[in-house]
Amino acid sequence: MRKLVLSAAFAAVSAIATATAQAETLRVGMECTYAPFNFRAPGGEMTGYDVDVAKGVAALIGADLQYVCQQWDGMIPALLTNKFDLIVASMSITDERLQKMDFSVPYRVSIGRFLGPKGKDLKLFDDKGKPIQSSFKNLTVGVERASTYAKWIEAKLPGANIRLYDGAQAMLLDLRNGRVDVAITNPMKAYLEFLSTDQGAKFEFVSPAIDEREYFGTGVGIGIRKGQEDLVKRVNGALKTLIENGSLEKYGHKYFPFSISPENWKGVGVN
Repeated sequence: MRKLVLSAAFAAVSAIATATAQAETLRVGMECTYAPFNFRAPGGEMTGYDVDVAKGVAALIGADLQYVCQQWDGMIPALLTNKFDLIVASMSITDERLQKMDFSVPYRVSIGRFLGPKGKDLKLFDDKGKPIQSSFKNLTVGVERASTYAKWIEAKLPGANIRLYDGAQAMLLDLRNGRVDVAITNPMKAYLEFLSTDQGAKFEFVSPAIDEREYFGTGVGIGIRKGQEDLVKRVNGALKTLIENGSLEKYGHKYFPFSISPENWKGVGVN
């Protein structure tokens, strides 16, 4: 009898060890340089709002995470060729992207806004929030390459003089040094890393918030390859839990002085 008990106990321990060894690992695609959303801290560890969201989801579905750093313009191709399993990189849910991949429910808002020098009265938009093409005629516009902002400009301002950038940091530096006249980007990042600093003291938002669904989608979501309905369902369940228990709001307030959740956007200092 004692041998049977010991054998049963050993089998149970072996089963737990096997389950642990076979724990699901999800490879997560991120830029790793996009502070404060996903970036490496001085010690090398990944941090930021997107990282907190990824960790929260992984904890709820019982998975480990492996971060894969990827340049933005290659993010979707890398997902489709199985370089990673998820994109958690502040990617907006758009109709164009939904033709290639699936998305989770939104985990933050997605909008764009123009920045420019204070006091110039550029009048780039009319009272209905539509761009005035003639106002952009003699301006150089900075925009990030392969972004939703670039798609919007191509459609709405086909004659604009555009200068493309691989990231917001270089673009805002050129705005400060007068190499571009205005720039369009994520207003959350712009507010925290530029407008609220000494470097951005002479600049301001020079447009209303731009949130046209055709270009900016319904918000930011987690990207997943098509054909993985079970993974989409589990990720959605985890995100809904994070929304309901207040964790998503808590993650946002670690980095921003205003709410960025898709259900409670107030935009203090941004709208």
